[in-house]
Amino acid sequence: MAVLLFLLLCFLAPNFIASSPVQDPELVVQEVHKSINASRRNLGFLSCGTGNPIDDCWRCDSNWEKNRQRLADCAIGFGKHAIGGRDGKIYVVTDPSNDDPVNPKPGTLRHAVIQTEPLWIIFDRDMVIKLKEELIMNSFKTIDGRGASVHIAGGPCITIQYVTNIIIHGLNIHDCKQGGNAYVRDSPEHFGWRTISDGDGVSIFGGSHVWVDHCSLSNCNDGLIDAIHGSTAITLSNNFMTHHDKVMLLGHSDSFTQDKNMQVTIAFNHFGEGLVQRMPRCRHGYFHVVNNDYTHWEMYAIGGSASPTINSQGNRFLAPNDMFNKEVTKHEDAPESQWKNWNWRSEGDLMLNGAFFTATGAGASSSYAKASSLGARPSSLVSSITSGAGALGCKKGKHC
Repeated sequence: MAVLLFLLLCFLAPNFIASSPVQDPELVVQEVHKSINASRRNLGFLSCGTGNPIDDCWRCDSNWEKNRQRLADCAIGFGKHAIGGRDGKIYVVTDPSNDDPVNPKPGTLRHAVIQTEPLWIIFDRDMVIKLKEELIMNSFKTIDGRGASVHIAGGPCITIQYVTNIIIHGLNIHDCKQGGNAYVRDSPEHFGWRTISDGDGVSIFGGSHVWVDHCSLSNCNDGLIDAIHGSTAITLSNNFMTHHDKVMLLGHSDSFTQDKNMQVTIAFNHFGEGLVQRMPRCRHGYFHVVNNDYTHWEMYAIGGSASPTINSQGNRFLAPNDMFNKEVTKHEDAPESQWKNWNWRSEGDLMLNGAFFTATGAGASSSYAKASSLGARPSSLVSSITSGAGALGCKKGKHC
């Protein structure tokens, strides 16, 4: 009876829980095991008032379909200034099957993303797009999958290289493969030779002002989302990630010091079934990991090398039953005499089933301030904040 009462309070009265003491950890473990991968993602929460600032900004508007570009004003964190195609025209993708990497046809996704002007790209129906080569985006573009079930799958996927102001929203990105040794167009005026790609779901290479929100990602050749080579001003939010080994790489290599300016917010995501490691793996820069739900990892959740600053706040970490992998963190490629000075902090995180976070570099408040991109909500609210993570089933004329 106590557990049923707790579940009822979690789902029906999040504001009550916000003002209550942190729950009994044993009850929380039971709640996670019973609900996280079964009923919670299918309950169809109305997002208003859950404490998720992105969703509360737009999801309660029943006219969202007519006000699509309002989404660009709802970003938070380090990528909050990513406006995508907010100031451009609506472009409707009608043709999912004729992907020509060099001479893309009007109506295809590739034709849309290479244009020079700002565009807000939407889809006229459900579709699966199997790309022949990487989808190389031009600046000031939004790919908005709301209102359709859109899958980028079975081929190379999305590349954001040396461009700015990109929004990727509402896509299913999975089973991404390597591409390359081919010519690929990146603008109406230019195409070039591409070497072999990694096979990431979303590859951010020297990109800035990038926001990836409400996407479902799984089972790609390399990373689900990687950001390297001087990328910065990035927010990765409300995504649902499953069935993958190396989830997120943020920072190219220990020797690539240009990544010291990298700033990434990882917020309101659900790290779910079948994940192994790198949620994220960080190098050099500043990383705010806030109000995420970690229900699965096989090796570790958050790791890094080359002295990154990691500020973990208000997350919920459910350790695996394997007694050897309870630690949330992994300090890599350095002896303890070095990594003990890296600035890694856990504040307000909820540790379940024996999970523990090895904090280091205590007292470096200025570094943590640089890695604080938004205010964290209590970890007791993570269930409601992340309940809609992943691609949404938005219907025209209704709240999304």
